[in-house]
Amino acid sequence: MSRLALVSIWGAVLVSVLPALAGSVQAADRRRPNVVLIIADDMAWDDCGAYGNRKIRTPNIDRLAREGMRFDRAYVTTSSCSPSRSSILTGRYPHNTGAEELHWPLPAEQVTFTEKLKASGYWTAAAGKWHLGNAVKNRFDVIREANPMGFQLGTGEGARTRMTAGDSGAIQSGCDQWVPILRDRPRDKPFFLWLASLDPHRDYQSGTIPRPYGPEDVEVPPYLPDVPEVRRDLALYYDEISRLDHYVGEVLAELDRQEIAGETLVLFLSDNGRPFPRCKTTLYESGIRTPLLVRWPGHIPPGSRVGGLVSTIDIAPTVLKLAGIEPGPTFQGKDLSPIFQDPAVRIHQTIFAERNWHDYASRGRAARTERFRYIRNLDPERPLTPPADAVRSPTFRAMRRLRDEGKLTPAQMSCFLSPRAAEELYDVNADPRELVNLAGDPKYAEVLAEMRRVLSAWEHETEDSPPKEMSPDEFDRETGDPLPGRIRPRQKRPMPKGRSHPDRR
Repeated sequence: MSRLALVSIWGAVLVSVLPALAGSVQAADRRRPNVVLIIADDMAWDDCGAYGNRKIRTPNIDRLAREGMRFDRAYVTTSSCSPSRSSILTGRYPHNTGAEELHWPLPAEQVTFTEKLKASGYWTAAAGKWHLGNAVKNRFDVIREANPMGFQLGTGEGARTRMTAGDSGAIQSGCDQWVPILRDRPRDKPFFLWLASLDPHRDYQSGTIPRPYGPEDVEVPPYLPDVPEVRRDLALYYDEISRLDHYVGEVLAELDRQEIAGETLVLFLSDNGRPFPRCKTTLYESGIRTPLLVRWPGHIPPGSRVGGLVSTIDIAPTVLKLAGIEPGPTFQGKDLSPIFQDPAVRIHQTIFAERNWHDYASRGRAARTERFRYIRNLDPERPLTPPADAVRSPTFRAMRRLRDEGKLTPAQMSCFLSPRAAEELYDVNADPRELVNLAGDPKYAEVLAEMRRVLSAWEHETEDSPPKEMSPDEFDRETGDPLPGRIRPRQKRPMPKGRSHPDRR
């Protein structure tokens, strides 16, 4: 047979085979879900209708619970904004990311789940609050970074354009590019979207929603004083949650409009607890417990509930597994997808969390089983001061006044006490607000010893060791005003090498 005839035959074969191969690749992509991860900024786990707060209007967040799965014991790894987000992106504990303190950028050597998605054919994009530094921006095809001053920042289309007055609510909430980036996606690839709100982070202002909440509409937890200043502060916080809910609804409506809701896994969570005393930056339920709602029509039973413990480090390996990608050894979380089929499956016996610098010198570690929480305070000489913006809040100012008048309860005094207990133990089922420390109760001596052992084993396994020196306070603990020695930008200590350090080779 002549060379020309062979070329002709192989040409015909390729013409017939290549479309089939392309079709099989597209079919494989269609089997891999699109993923939309929505992250609230400083929203408590129970501040929505889906988790029992009937005074707050969150119909779209509640829709996710009704049409998907509600996790009742989901936890972040730290109650601090950027370290929590770095932990989600890498599937690693904060002290293993090299970005465990607030504002420390995520180092370039860290492995992220988005880069693995991107390498496998996913289109990856982030829109809204960006709090992870510059070194990992290349893990996304497009980043549209929100700026509450009204400019759209970042890479890709729409960078550095002025928003119109009609977009002001979306600008302030950080959600102005959520729907546009969903519309601008390439239609021939599965996609992953990291949609990060600025709501309900402080500072607050009135008039953010058409029907604002009043002081009478809020629920005041027992560790905050029930006084008008606190109620007004909580009402403004509620306003921002309802504004966030509106933009969650716009994303769900756009998925419906594009007729891809059935092909899209939607996850909703918060990076940490509400920005109030004894909440954000603490290791209590009010600090590290997060709402976690997951919807994937046809794959997750609607209205299902999960009682087992899960952690936000589990999100990365879960998404990768669903995308047909082996997570690899750097990811410390576990695949949650078996729970999607059977909500009774237990993934963890214990989850772990940590407290590091966030405006103030701070260090603590915690272990949580389905019944007990154990906290090891590694800085008991310092008060449990909330974040500086919460210290500047009307709530904290009222608490200082009531403290000086001797009118705070012991639980409300917890953010002023010094020294504090070196250890805390709570039966969270019997004491959900964690008001009774059982660490000194002889009846719980065996539980305390076991929780100590479990936490120490985790510290050893993850190579968690104290820094040579603590990062100092940068704000006054009474007023929240910047101290003269405040450093900007904050300097990051080098990450120690070891078996917990990621290997990018």
